[in-house]
Amino acid sequence: MPNRFASKSKLGRLTMPEPESLPNLDLDDKCMMKFSEDGEEVQVRAQELEKIEELGRGAYGVVEKMRHRQTNTIMAVKRIHSQINDESQKRMLVELQACMKSDCCAQMVRFYGAMFREGDVWICMEVMDMSLDKFYRMCFDSRGPLPEMFIAKCALSVVEGLNFMKEQMNLIHRDVKPSNILLNKQGAVKICDFGISGHLTNSVAKTVNAGCKPYMPPERIEGEKKVAYDVRADVWSLGITLVEIATGSHPYSKWKTPFEQLKQVVHEPAPRLSHSLGFTDDFQDFVAQCLTKDYNNRPKYPDLLAHRFLDDARNDHKFSMGAFVQEILGVAERERESVLQNFNIKTPVSESIGPSNTSVGRFKAIRPKPFGPFSQRTSLNNQFLFLKQNLRALNHLAIVFHDLLQEPQDL
Repeated sequence: MPNRFASKSKLGRLTMPEPESLPNLDLDDKCMMKFSEDGEEVQVRAQELEKIEELGRGAYGVVEKMRHRQTNTIMAVKRIHSQINDESQKRMLVELQACMKSDCCAQMVRFYGAMFREGDVWICMEVMDMSLDKFYRMCFDSRGPLPEMFIAKCALSVVEGLNFMKEQMNLIHRDVKPSNILLNKQGAVKICDFGISGHLTNSVAKTVNAGCKPYMPPERIEGEKKVAYDVRADVWSLGITLVEIATGSHPYSKWKTPFEQLKQVVHEPAPRLSHSLGFTDDFQDFVAQCLTKDYNNRPKYPDLLAHRFLDDARNDHKFSMGAFVQEILGVAERERESVLQNFNIKTPVSESIGPSNTSVGRFKAIRPKPFGPFSQRTSLNNQFLFLKQNLRALNHLAIVFHDLLQEPQDL
């Protein structure tokens, strides 16, 4: 029986024209920003922004949480290295153009403005509370699997955002994965990171080596043939993402070689959700449609938006995304504070054992209190053994240790 999503056109081997040219953008070290829909525009200078913490980094730059001193506004600032390199310049301009149009879409991270400072382009955006990859792990640690309605509402927001990119911006995201889906305590779900988004020509893209391989569809994995692809590549990535956050782990094992990836993704059956784990028929069918191996039979965004799984999420008014996000983040914060108190972590160098100017010395300043089932003072090794058996506590303790180990260790 033919698939109801089957397309009448096949991509096949196509000789693609070059993407449309991107105009130069005139940027300096200040710009006008509007922090809310009904707010007034404010002139912001780069020197008025102070760094709070680093949120992430990659080959093309770093993302930092910053505060605008004059308005006390917190924002995420992506600093992209402005290298004399055609590929990086194109990537930067594509991301800028995508961000500048994101104000019209509630499912994309809100863009505040862009500046140029010290050789870097600064893209200023709203800051969200957490990425979906960290959130689902935190949920599994604290309460168990994510509610299916939460997953459905996340999927609805992502598909709406991707559909906006296709219809209004003529872009394909090409890097859909949990770390590029952000949440906030108000319950909003937004896609981010448009650095490798590609322009579509006749609804088709051609660049092969863009994106994260564990989420790539069969048609984008390099093999003997390279074919053009369209938005259905992102549909596959969404399907892999949904399986991961629903089950708590990526559906594919780690690949050691490209051949292993080719064998598993291209030649083996696509991942599926198991009915034995309690997933509804609608959710199972939605994932199965997203993970259709033949892209010609894989649905596009309008078909997904009409699917009952997303339709139920759209019409549901009982499940509160904001309340659920706040609940999980609150549990995590309380557990983190409990670990801090039980380990009595102190960083003053006066209490350190060893060199006072190294992170090793500060690490040794930790003075453990009796922890968990230990009613009397025991060795750090015994307490650490108990922590290893308590994954939640260890995960949150790792957050604390991360700051202590930032400086190079002088052993």
